[in-house]
Amino acid sequence: MTEDFADLSTPLIADACVRLGEPLRAAPAGILPVVAGQRVAGRVLPARHYGSVDVFLEAFTHAAPGDVLVIDNAGRRDEACIGDLAVLEAEAAGVVGVVVWGLHRDTPDLIEIGLPVFSYGRHAPGPVRLDDQEPDALTTARFGDHEVTAADVVFGDEDGVLFVTADRVDAVLETARALFRTEREQARRIRAGETLRAQTRFDEYLAGRAEDPSYTFRRHLRRIGGAIEE
Repeated sequence: MTEDFADLSTPLIADACVRLGEPLRAAPAGILPVVAGQRVAGRVLPARHYGSVDVFLEAFTHAAPGDVLVIDNAGRRDEACIGDLAVLEAEAAGVVGVVVWGLHRDTPDLIEIGLPVFSYGRHAPGPVRLDDQEPDALTTARFGDHEVTAADVVFGDEDGVLFVTADRVDAVLETARALFRTEREQARRIRAGETLRAQTRFDEYLAGRAEDPSYTFRRHLRRIGGAIEE
């Protein structure tokens, strides 16, 4: 999955979901990599955090190589729920990244380890609570407005994090690649002196909208084979 995502981006994945009519399941804004430039892609390994690292260790017993640990800490900003030892253990389990709906700590150590970690940011204090673990703590994880399971794939880069249902990943990636090729060609033509307005026949769009106010730019782009907005 990491190789399939190598030349793409989360904006392209998002645009592909829109193009295909797939649910757009984005993590809340602000979930970013600890190290600039880090990327991650893989099957979701869900875990809900209750104040103890044991839930992560238990999750790793079910991990498959290439999984991404997705931690539901309810977006809390009062505690860091993941640090260097848990990330080292994730790496030892074959997990290729960690995505946290919450905060991390041990930042210098995480940078040294190098495993991609995504979170809201850093915070020194760890948990001081210990809540009762629910029976489905390793089955589903909440991430913002979205519930994710092992039937989902997560993609992350410097623009954020997205979730796609595993059985639709191939179609989404194929569409994202097509959008990438279109946008790269458009960029090349702009650099060569052909404006984006010319490429998208913007005057034609304005004329069409004048005749039919319901004629949207997205509809126009689809008719002429452009990209830009999706």
